[in-house]
Amino acid sequence: MSQNLTENSEQKLIRKARRGDQRALENLVQRYLPVVFGLSWRYLRNKADAEDAVQEVFVKIWRNLRKFNQQKSFKTWICEIAKNTCLDMIKKKKAIPFSAFESNEGGNYLTETLATAGLSPVELAERSMLKRVFKPAIKNLPLGYQKVLNMYYWKGLNFREISETLNQPLNTIKSRHRRAVISLERLLDL
Repeated sequence: MSQNLTENSEQKLIRKARRGDQRALENLVQRYLPVVFGLSWRYLRNKADAEDAVQEVFVKIWRNLRKFNQQKSFKTWICEIAKNTCLDMIKKKKAIPFSAFESNEGGNYLTETLATAGLSPVELAERSMLKRVFKPAIKNLPLGYQKVLNMYYWKGLNFREISETLNQPLNTIKSRHRRAVISLERLLDL
């Protein structure tokens, strides 16, 4: 019953905000600020960037509120805007290639030193979504590239372990990984 009341009050706020009621819009922002900030933080891992993303998200919501389909979930709509905003911000920043963190042994200093206490439900959902997006694209790559990407990303092996498993030189594995990632970016138009 309280869920229904919450949804009902949310729908009223949305209708009022669509008509230009500033107070209703402020209430929606306050209600979803923690959700948007949390999602932005998970993507960007930087407080200042997450705050910038939150501001941009709520500007987009304000501009597009009239386009929102009230038959859909408002929270899902907001989260989709937040996710896309964060991904756009990530694309705009100059990426540091993972190869910059590689040790001479083929391991990746960054991934090897991060805590691995298990994945949160959100991370599991994100990984599942990434698999749905990337797995079909990976199948369009040459078999050698597919093997390296699957072993590195889905099985969690480092370059040295992949090299040993496939009985191929370490530099060949690194090169295939780089070329596979570039090919994937082209395939997915990233």
